[in-house]
Amino acid sequence: MQVSLTSFESFIIKKIAAVAQQRQIETYIVGGFVRDKILERPTKDLDIVCIGDGIDLAEKVAQKFNPAPQVSFFKNFGTAQIKIPLVAKEDLQTDYFEIEFVGARKESYVTDSRKPEVSAGTLEDDQNRRDFTINALAISLNEKDYGTIIDPFNGQLDIESKILRTPLDPKITFSDDPLRMMRAIRFATQLNFEIDSITFESITDNAERIRIVSQERITDELNKIMMCPKPSIGWDLLSKSGILQIIFPRMMALHGAEFVDGRGHKDNFYHTLQVLDNICENTNNLWLRWAALLHDIGKPATKKFEEGHGFTFHGHEVVGAKMVPHIFSKLKLPLNEKMKYVQKLVELHLRPISLTKENITDSAVRRLLFDAGEDIDDLMTLCKADITSKNKFKVKRYLQNFDMVQERMKIVEAQDQLRNWQPPISGELIMQTFGLKPERKVGLIKDAIREAILDGAIKNDYEEAFQFMIKKGAELSLKPVQ
Repeated sequence: MQVSLTSFESFIIKKIAAVAQQRQIETYIVGGFVRDKILERPTKDLDIVCIGDGIDLAEKVAQKFNPAPQVSFFKNFGTAQIKIPLVAKEDLQTDYFEIEFVGARKESYVTDSRKPEVSAGTLEDDQNRRDFTINALAISLNEKDYGTIIDPFNGQLDIESKILRTPLDPKITFSDDPLRMMRAIRFATQLNFEIDSITFESITDNAERIRIVSQERITDELNKIMMCPKPSIGWDLLSKSGILQIIFPRMMALHGAEFVDGRGHKDNFYHTLQVLDNICENTNNLWLRWAALLHDIGKPATKKFEEGHGFTFHGHEVVGAKMVPHIFSKLKLPLNEKMKYVQKLVELHLRPISLTKENITDSAVRRLLFDAGEDIDDLMTLCKADITSKNKFKVKRYLQNFDMVQERMKIVEAQDQLRNWQPPISGELIMQTFGLKPERKVGLIKDAIREAILDGAIKNDYEEAFQFMIKKGAELSLKPVQ
């Protein structure tokens, strides 16, 4: 099996090879670049292993470019990186082709850390330490066998068979560096590969070892799984391996369907994974995907069985929204507007359903537009993804109902301009009009104006809001300052 290079890649690689040969340094392309080229996947990363000083090789290669790129190096790890600019994008942000250089090495681990003791080694040592056979491939850049693929563990066959397995004993591989268990599940999800049965058994045997991995590294892998075309593959493997119970027990709590007196409920774990896959068909927005994953996270805490009715999850959207900040904090996800966005969508995800019923007022539509703001379209995308019935007639009816809701919202929005709503009367104007300092009455008037607009009692414009403010002020025994 050979790899096909772009003209740019070929130019870069030949330049590296020429420097290595001139300095008589044995050099190879290794890892993900080789794998992705065989799979015909796009890649912008190139890993170079040399038998010698990787930092020195990086510096000499950088000098062959004009202008010479900066060399970033990490002496503790013996690695160096240069970035070659690609064609600038329309937004003027330059994209880069990243090349990392390292000397071939062998590693040894201690039980309480995934950071190895590193020493100089051979290409064989370097391939032995790789996580999976598909990442242990190398391409020679040496004059005697330039372009030859070196494949000691039949990685090419595993690529053809879509199998993930470790080069050496998986028990040792995963015990040494437990993050590799997350990487196995991530690669299986990204590439739609199967994890070899012996390899997966070793993941389950070593699941507890994930506790020595930093949360940041775990969450980085989770986000990569989330951005896959079908992230349910990864979340299901995390569950079956035992890792999910350790890293995200609240997600595991969604598992299971209970039946009482012949009444049951769906398995909320697998329903959630279906919603997540559905949303991924329509968006690359990582945070909308997280909202899909967490939309029913409050169900275990709110589950009740009501005689004659069955299982209920009343208020699970409110409980789930309150859980979002803690989950984000625990997973070391950002606690900024991204978290608030997810929290908002979790809390509102049932609201559009209520608007599909008859006799819904414009006021209810206004309130949803007001509460969702600029995220209303994402909320509707989530609601549609939440339809997981296997009855195609039900699905069609639900989707038609949501389409009608969206049409109704368009009409109301055109009339009232509530998206990204800004109050027509500010607190400062209220204080100036009535000669007030910041106090409770200012808030009461602002709230009353907002409610009047949402109820349709007044239009969302300055004149009507101003007159309403004067009227409300009179009710509070306030008179305009002359």
